[in-house]
Amino acid sequence: MRGKIVPAVILISFFLPAFPGFKEYQMNSTIRNILAVIGGIILGGIVNMGIIMISGSIIPPPGGADVTTVEGLKNSIHLFEPKHFIFPFLAHALGTLVGAFLTAKLAAGRKIALALVIGAFFLIGGAANVMMLPSPMWFNVLDLVGAYLPMAWLGGKLASKNG
Repeated sequence: MRGKIVPAVILISFFLPAFPGFKEYQMNSTIRNILAVIGGIILGGIVNMGIIMISGSIIPPPGGADVTTVEGLKNSIHLFEPKHFIFPFLAHALGTLVGAFLTAKLAAGRKIALALVIGAFFLIGGAANVMMLPSPMWFNVLDLVGAYLPMAWLGGKLASKNG
């Protein structure tokens, strides 16, 4: 029972200050920032995976390509055309953008810096992906340069601008 209560209390105490008129409770800013980063990583990962999961129904993989495993991707990536890299790029960019936006929105302070932490986290994942999958160099460069830190900065700026 305690395993279910503790996360619920943390979640409630995290969002409670957002309700109008609730000024009595002040969460420790360090804890709030840590929870904001964790939330941004989780939401960004969900957005990323959601886009990847629907991508095959919008732009079907090439005939004979097994995209269900990393090994299958490695063996069939030579069949991919530029159009097959649109959704992976969008998944990486939008996952980072949404995660950084949430982090900056919920953070107690240093909103842009914490949004960039999300970008760095997803950049590390992108670099690992580049090392695992033999993607074309143009995609690797575009993905690593354009999908992570710039989107994290933009997410942080958008969240800071909106209050």
